[in-house]
Amino acid sequence: MAENENGTGGTSGLGWFLAGLGIGALVGVLYAPKAGKETREDIVNGALEAKEKAEELIEQGKQKAAEYVETGKQFVEQGKQIASEYVEQGKQKAAELVEQGKQQAKESVEKGREYYEKGRTQWTQYVEKGKGIAQEQQAKVTAAAEAAKDAYVNTTVETPV
Repeated sequence: MAENENGTGGTSGLGWFLAGLGIGALVGVLYAPKAGKETREDIVNGALEAKEKAEELIEQGKQKAAEYVETGKQFVEQGKQIASEYVEQGKQKAAELVEQGKQQAKESVEKGREYYEKGRTQWTQYVEKGKGIAQEQQAKVTAAAEAAKDAYVNTTVETPV
C-alpha cells in the first residue's frame, strides 16, 4: 500500500493482484466441501481464469504502450516539422540580409566612383586653371622683361657722351 502511495507500485501492484487472485481461488477451493475431482477441476478452472485475466491485462498493457509510442512518434514528427520550418525561415532571412548587404555594398561602390570621378574632374579643372594662370604670369613676366630690356636699351642709347 505504501508503494502505491509513493507511486512506485505500478508493476508490482499487478503481481500482487495476480498473486492474491490465485491465493484466494486456491483457499476458496480447498475449504469448499467438494470431492477431490471437483476440487481439482475448480483449481484448474481458477488457474485458467487467472491466466486469462493475466493475458487480458498484458494485452491491455501492450495496447497502452503502443498508444504511448504512437503519441511519442507524433510529438517527434511535429517537433521535426516545426524545427524544419524555423530552419527554412532562418535561411530565407539570411538570404534577404545577404541580398541587402550586396545592394548596400553596390550602392557604396557607386557613390565611391561618383566621388572619385567628381574629384578627378575637379583636379583636372584646377590643374588646367593653374596652367592657364602660370602661362598668363609667364606672359606677363616675359612682357615685363621685354619692357625692362627695351627701357634699358632706350636709356643707354639716348645718352651719347
